[in-house]
Amino acid sequence: MALLPVSDALDRLLRGAAPIRRSEMIGLHAAAGRVLAEDVAARLTHPAFDNSAMDGYAGRHEDFATIGAELTVIGQSAAGCGFTGHIGPGEVVRIFTGAPVPSGADTVLIQEDAEITADKRIRPTFAPAKGRHIRPKGQDFRAGDVVLRKGELLDAGRLTVAAGMNHPELPVFVRPKVAILATGDELLPPGSIPGPDKIIASNTYGVAAIARDNGAEVIDLGIVRDDRAAIAAAVAEARAAGADVLVTLGGASVGDHDLVQSTLVASGMTLDFWQIAMRPGKPLMVGTLDGMAVLGLPGNPVSSLVCALLFLEPLLRHLGSLPARDRGGKARTVTVLAANDKRQDYVRARLSRDSDGTLKAETFSRQDSSMMQVFAQSDCLIIRAPFAPEAKAGTICDVMILRQPAL
Repeated sequence: MALLPVSDALDRLLRGAAPIRRSEMIGLHAAAGRVLAEDVAARLTHPAFDNSAMDGYAGRHEDFATIGAELTVIGQSAAGCGFTGHIGPGEVVRIFTGAPVPSGADTVLIQEDAEITADKRIRPTFAPAKGRHIRPKGQDFRAGDVVLRKGELLDAGRLTVAAGMNHPELPVFVRPKVAILATGDELLPPGSIPGPDKIIASNTYGVAAIARDNGAEVIDLGIVRDDRAAIAAAVAEARAAGADVLVTLGGASVGDHDLVQSTLVASGMTLDFWQIAMRPGKPLMVGTLDGMAVLGLPGNPVSSLVCALLFLEPLLRHLGSLPARDRGGKARTVTVLAANDKRQDYVRARLSRDSDGTLKAETFSRQDSSMMQVFAQSDCLIIRAPFAPEAKAGTICDVMILRQPAL
């Protein structure tokens, strides 16, 4: 099977996955980062009454128009405790921000523009425009107004207005469920004492973090040995849990000990493609099993993480109706980049900034796909297209940004 270009592989993956349209009602505190499943209309009018935008004095515009005129303070209006009387000629009410504007008043004179007399009356020192410093009823929204729309991401501003519209809960699309299955006789969980021929399983934790960071609910299926029956049982567990995506770690190739692909096919998976023209991460597998997307990631930790960023992240954001995450950028190379072969390279590098703010990318000398520490210290992946010629130091190159450098 010919190696598939990265862009073609991603396009086929996303074309074969439909966004999830199941929804649920959740409370506002849990709704941050979720996507609205329906339009949301206001249940009340806001503001519910004309109210003051400033601390000062509510009165009639014609009375404030005469600088130095003495006006009588007949009461006060505070938030939650409005003045219930009526303002007549030559009268004002002390008013505070957010308080109801009393009957008869049409303007607020801010307290800085009022001089208090010895007998507790006031004199305007400035003539405000009519209606000044009054927030009219319904200025923000009115009952029945559709303020939030289906498909919008619930951020701080949208959650605030949802609460203001008197919604304690909101309808949101359910999060994609991602089941993660690590395979290999050599794997042990963190905290174990590895004996001969054993290693500590690490991929699950990074891949799960990427999944959660992209709005998914994670189901950890643990580690299974290289045994068809054990793998089949774990796949059945993922299906029973209602997983939208099954991610397998390792064993997706076709060697004597790589049993994942053949076991999944025997379980009913339709294999779409595998083997991508990329480094690291060539043995990536994509298929579907009874509506569940299957993504087989390589076993090497860095290969697994790079493939998760390139394929799992956009898949989950597509399924969850989240906006695509743009990790693209440009940086100037610090070192020479060797000519490339037929695979697209993702070269681990540190980022820094020139004095003019231009990003600089310095590659690590060691790029082996098993080296977790190098990936953990990387700020970006320099993207080297197939058959790219040697790039001299100072060349502007495409990068996939993992984290922004410190300023």
